[in-house]
Amino acid sequence: MTKTIIIASKNPVKINATLNGFQKMFPKETFEIKGISASSGVSNQPQSDLEAFSGAWNRADNASKQEPNADFYVGIEGGIEENNFDMKAFAWVVIKSRASGFGKARTGTFFLPLQIAEFIKQGKELSEADDIVFGRTNSKQENGAVGLLTDNVIDRTKYYTEAVVLALIPFKNKKLYNL
Repeated sequence: MTKTIIIASKNPVKINATLNGFQKMFPKETFEIKGISASSGVSNQPQSDLEAFSGAWNRADNASKQEPNADFYVGIEGGIEENNFDMKAFAWVVIKSRASGFGKARTGTFFLPLQIAEFIKQGKELSEADDIVFGRTNSKQENGAVGLLTDNVIDRTKYYTEAVVLALIPFKNKKLYNL
């Protein structure tokens, strides 16, 4: 039986990463995935770990209200956080099941170059800053900051896929998570 996944994004990177993660964790299952627009309820460029987590949670929750008959709902929200020394980037993944429970995971963290951080401090989103610094257009729907900075050793799809896999741990181990 095919399971339906609703991802709270129309970004092909997030859609592909979500499908990749589900297929890696449940290789014997078949999935149908649909991207929809769902509100994050946070700023366009979340400025803290909590704000990014809240955005991912809200996206998954709002997607479940918009499409109540799917099996899974996924919210992915990238964020940045600044301290006195530097600025770091990361993303949260929240997966909600219609049946029961949820999973959550955060990507790895990487530090942003000063030039990109300065554009963000001026009010640009990370993707806008990337495009300016690297002379690109719409990099967030391609390799993203992580891909640009690693020369695609890790692109944005790979980066998110691993977090999707980690967020699926409770669904793979239902007894241990009381699902």
